[in-house]
Amino acid sequence: MSSMTHMAREIAEIPAAAERLLAQDDAFASIAAAIEASAPPFAVICGRGSSGHAGVHLRYLIETKLGIAVSAAAPSVVTSYRRPSALAGALFVVISQSGGSPDLVAATRAAEEAGALTLAFVNVVNSPVAQAARFVLPLAAGPEHSVAATKSVVSSMLAGARLVGEVAGDRALVDACGVLPGRLASALALDWSTWGHSLVEARTAFVAARGYGFGTAREIALKISETLRLPALGYSAAELRHGPRAAIAKDTPVLALRQADATGETVDGLVQDLRAAGEPIFLAGGAASELPWIGDGHPVLDPVAMLVPAYAAIEATARAKGYDPDRPPFLQKVTQTL
Repeated sequence: MSSMTHMAREIAEIPAAAERLLAQDDAFASIAAAIEASAPPFAVICGRGSSGHAGVHLRYLIETKLGIAVSAAAPSVVTSYRRPSALAGALFVVISQSGGSPDLVAATRAAEEAGALTLAFVNVVNSPVAQAARFVLPLAAGPEHSVAATKSVVSSMLAGARLVGEVAGDRALVDACGVLPGRLASALALDWSTWGHSLVEARTAFVAARGYGFGTAREIALKISETLRLPALGYSAAELRHGPRAAIAKDTPVLALRQADATGETVDGLVQDLRAAGEPIFLAGGAASELPWIGDGHPVLDPVAMLVPAYAAIEATARAKGYDPDRPPFLQKVTQTL
């Protein structure tokens, strides 16, 4: 491919998209105030694919910073089984780049009718999902033309971090969000091609992380599958040392993501085990990072920054294999599920 792909262009736009998102101070403040006033006893997060992975990141944030339990919504409960859940007083967050999938619309409407405080993170603010929710936080990522979502995913995770930081009164997290666009710009220069090259002849691939990094691990695995047409799995670093460990071999490279918090020891243990067995392992983050890294910052946001070099390596590897990263086979930008 002679010209820059949409995916590469949109990866390069990630820092600017993050700046636009964070400029919406009034939106963050008003939504945070509504959540504080409602004091939800629990939260439910709704999203599919990449949005679902942003939801995993948000789940860890809500549970660790706000101390309330979080459940993942199953839209088929509403659309197929016709059984609305008891959500009175709950915080219901739907995450969607397009805001057009009928099942997410139906689930959001059902949550609103059940008395939940409904909030949509959407990139298309006039979408059906946005219209179904009581509050809308625009992702402000701008148009995405590649089927593989990139900048909207980073914006979704950053939106959750900033909002939860506001609700929790966590000044360190809010301040760290403010400097993240600069760290994202630095991350654009990171070259993870050694890991990318390992995927060319791989039979499958694994991505491992824990805590705040788990959503990122699942997101990177998805991008490998859809863009490189290679089966890939994202696991908790703890879970990977159980049954899935038996499937790791010389042709199944593992990318391990480490942030500087209480989960780091588990990631270190996994890396040590795989190195001792001679398995292909690539570590990102921490003092022992093998892949180029910008240095550890806030543990909530470092996994978000790690998406940037991972996306870039996947895009470059796709082109090296002769694939079009913008148009994976059988996939569309908006998936119509019900």
